[in-house]
Amino acid sequence: MKYDIFGGILPAVEITLQKGESIYTQSGGMSWMTDGFTMETSTKGGVLKGLARSFSGESMFMATYTANSDDSKITFAASVPGEIKPLSIDASHEYIAQKGAFLCAENNVNIKSVFTKSFGAGLFGGEGFILQEISGSGTAFLELDGSLKEMELAPGERIKVDTGNVAFFEKSVGYSVETVKGFKNILFGGEGLFLTVLTGPGKVWLQTVSLSEFASKIRKYIPTKSN
Repeated sequence: MKYDIFGGILPAVEITLQKGESIYTQSGGMSWMTDGFTMETSTKGGVLKGLARSFSGESMFMATYTANSDDSKITFAASVPGEIKPLSIDASHEYIAQKGAFLCAENNVNIKSVFTKSFGAGLFGGEGFILQEISGSGTAFLELDGSLKEMELAPGERIKVDTGNVAFFEKSVGYSVETVKGFKNILFGGEGLFLTVLTGPGKVWLQTVSLSEFASKIRKYIPTKSN
């Protein structure tokens, strides 16, 4: 498999497959492809796994595209301005990502939902409640919002992040949700009730745009019908 990421702030990835190679994405995720692919749609792992994925922002069904000839090309485009990040997945390189980050992956890459340890914090913490664990072996592609900042945390080193700005992090990184202290901070600070706390060791990737906050800013400019 070969790939080429193009498009600047509205990126897409063109993947070149040889005969017999496959790539899968959520239902409706393919943008265009050359002739000669076989498509198979399934829950990929059973109904329960499909339902769990739907909670993490993905489709219940996954579409697998298999090349019937060499040098077949298929393209997947991001749905919002940002970056497409390729990840090489193996036993020592597994990741936790924000919900909805998964774009496409080779067949031996596994995607499953994971939850914050604190249900109450997760319930009110927005994006931080349901996450995606990426494991297995092969290449996966994530679509992320805005630009990325990579950081490496030393053992015990902590960083506090607005939940919407967490893109993904290595599985070795500890993850928790912390309550914002102070009544006036909660009421007027604009950061919500909770912050995500990431604890090293391991690498974390933060994104400059929180999609939910971006959508809320646009929403006030959308005309609504008057009563």
